[in-house]
Amino acid sequence: MNAPTSPPPGLSRGFTTAILHGDRQSPVEHGALHKPLHVSVAYGYRRARDLADVFQGRQAGYAYGRQGNPTTAALEAKVTAMEDGVASVCFATGMAAIGAALLALLRAGDHVVASHYLFGNTNSLFQTLAAHGMAISFVDATDAAAVERALRPQTRLVFVETIANPRTQVADLARIGDLCRVRGVLYVVDNTMTSPWLFRPRSVGAGLAVNALTKYVGGHGNALAGSLTDTGAFDWTRFDNILPNYRGPDPRAWGITQIRKKGLRDLGGTLSPEQAHHIAVGAETLALRLARQCANARALAAFLASHPRVRAVHYPGLASHAQHAIARELFRDYGALLSFELDPACDLFDVLDRLRVTVLSSNLGDNRTLAIPVAHTIFHEMGPQRRAEMGIADGLVRVSVGIEDEPDLLEDFAQALA
Repeated sequence: MNAPTSPPPGLSRGFTTAILHGDRQSPVEHGALHKPLHVSVAYGYRRARDLADVFQGRQAGYAYGRQGNPTTAALEAKVTAMEDGVASVCFATGMAAIGAALLALLRAGDHVVASHYLFGNTNSLFQTLAAHGMAISFVDATDAAAVERALRPQTRLVFVETIANPRTQVADLARIGDLCRVRGVLYVVDNTMTSPWLFRPRSVGAGLAVNALTKYVGGHGNALAGSLTDTGAFDWTRFDNILPNYRGPDPRAWGITQIRKKGLRDLGGTLSPEQAHHIAVGAETLALRLARQCANARALAAFLASHPRVRAVHYPGLASHAQHAIARELFRDYGALLSFELDPACDLFDVLDRLRVTVLSSNLGDNRTLAIPVAHTIFHEMGPQRRAEMGIADGLVRVSVGIEDEPDLLEDFAQALA
């Protein structure tokens, strides 16, 4: 397993050290260690010319709370540093971030290539875009050749996830990145399942990195948020859909500016300062939490793989996983999400109901271990045919592994399966 790419200057002292002290890299009111909460919606200026310059982007400042505030900006700076990027925009949820990017950057008639294994809500969003005139091709993203075959002259964007939720397929990230770079196609990688601690999409040429900050970055299950980070790897002068108003003197800012204006301002998926503060504090312990979660996940996956009542375990850390070699090459560790299929003779709901430490819940990335019956909940709306195409069995259980003591976690699953 490889460490993330070399950190930017802001992270030269190490990932956790830099996040802990990130707020203090610029003046903080009254010497506070955290960026304080700024809850004002409007911002006043003594000179009308300053107000106009802020609105037109010629001067730094805040115009209206829907486009951000100082507390959110501090979180955006942390996310940018974690992703080794150029700039970030935060949103109320991860889905708001994805939706804003697609609607801000694409037009009717554009073509998108997306992973066949996208999470259910993201898949649903792409279906909605298709109904509004965009062509979407779903392909097996574990094979870069499948992506290449799907490309068209109208292809503007390739969208994949690092690790698929819930079956844990790992996209052929590096080879897809090479392909997008040669073709001049924007490469968007959803980094939620790995987080910037385990992987940086910039290392494979992704122009935009998505994070559902609700999950591992926040970690405590107490705040919703999402982000888009421009990694600096994409040449926006090759992207025809940038509007003239946003073609400023620095092309590196074109994409993120259009996303902030057309995606955040116009659609209104604004992250509240209270939520931004929660996420920023949670981010401080990302590396510590995820190291424990990954260790627990490796142990639980090995236990389940050897259990007679478990038919299959899907986890990139297992040597039997189809993309184990890719995961070992690209990621610091294999993540903290796994899924397993029960023997059909076992009653899925009876087994889950016997869990005592593990919580039955739909979230992931929490400090607590969470489990959910996939086909009956988060993928129920897709229907049996689409679930079968994605390899989601009726007896599939998704487990988001937390930071509990390993013996307690293993004993919990042992007694539930007994």
